[in-house]
Amino acid sequence: MTVRDGAAQVLAVCRVAQLRPDAGNVGVTAIDKQAVEPRLKVRGLGLYGDVQADRKHHGGSTKALYAYAEEAAQWWAAELGRPVPPGLFGENLRTCGLDVDGAEIGERWRIGDSLVVEVTCPRTPCATFQRRMGEPQWVRRFTEAGRVGAYLAVVHTGTVGAGDRVEVVRKPGHGVTIASWFTGADADQADALVAAEEAGALELAREMRESIAKVRGRAA
Repeated sequence: MTVRDGAAQVLAVCRVAQLRPDAGNVGVTAIDKQAVEPRLKVRGLGLYGDVQADRKHHGGSTKALYAYAEEAAQWWAAELGRPVPPGLFGENLRTCGLDVDGAEIGERWRIGDSLVVEVTCPRTPCATFQRRMGEPQWVRRFTEAGRVGAYLAVVHTGTVGAGDRVEVVRKPGHGVTIASWFTGADADQADALVAAEEAGALELAREMRESIAKVRGRAA
């Protein structure tokens, strides 16, 4: 769709088209997301009609939605020499004009009239993603590029559709972003996140608590 007046917005809403056979332990994957036209309800576990095949590593309240920026997708399209349409990376929301990888952990966005989401943690690429893409050394390449996108928790339920404006309504102020944590997590960033939580600026997701514990363990 055409981008309106430079405002941050949702370009496409994507949900699983069908479960596909996969060589992993689960045997199937729900990574095949495709853009849909109707507005969809969003509840605490994500989009209406969406599913996750491997619920041990995907989904849940802290990974209810996965957002990926059109700007990053265009960069990958140039790198790969192939289109990167909405949903190819398994995302639910393809955005434009929004710095997804530069979002602070705990940042909140209002999408459309009522939906509010919170940035919880970076996406970690997996073997299923590698098989989905069929690109040599894809997990390594995706990791090294650092354009990983963000998982989101649902703060206030609502509906979402292509063309919805996205407004950043809260920044915790600790300065630790999706990209900075994914590419260079260290003790200083861990301390900043914990201090922000103790000050009441955010509540860290379980995945971030576990990641912080690992970082602090390495630094000890």
